[in-house]
Amino acid sequence: MMPTAIPSAKEARTEAGQDSPAHVLIPSDAGEARRVQEEIEQALKASAYSEPDIFGIKLALEEAMVNAIKHGNQLDRSKNVRIAYQVRADVFEITIADEGSGFDPEDVPDPTAPENLERCCGRGLMLMRHYMCEVSYNRRGNTVRMLKKRKKSCGDDKVTR
Repeated sequence: MMPTAIPSAKEARTEAGQDSPAHVLIPSDAGEARRVQEEIEQALKASAYSEPDIFGIKLALEEAMVNAIKHGNQLDRSKNVRIAYQVRADVFEITIADEGSGFDPEDVPDPTAPENLERCCGRGLMLMRHYMCEVSYNRRGNTVRMLKKRKKSCGDDKVTR
């Protein structure tokens, strides 16, 4: 199931220019998510982002997409994931929204706490927070917005609600 009304990320960048936002709608499918991730990686490379920045963005993006597909949409291919992103010279910004009921990020256990070391939940959120400068969620908890500033440290206020 390919998006019909919304162009692919590559088409959106070509039509609007690389500094303009791209909007992509995909089914809850890991293959479709990988396609979008690859297109975003190519846009970052074309904008001469550093390898460490690209690595961090790719990792955070993969975690967010998996969360949307697996946890948000429960692997239901009839549900979609909306992605909006923008690659600018100084910052990369992305928003990923699923059709799920959402969650409260404050309720996710700290994966570094001794009692949680054997559990797999929370690691993806931790990686997203580590590699991106800002990570925020809408009130419902079914949309994440991430921002990565280029060639700058992110500071300590990485997570907002």
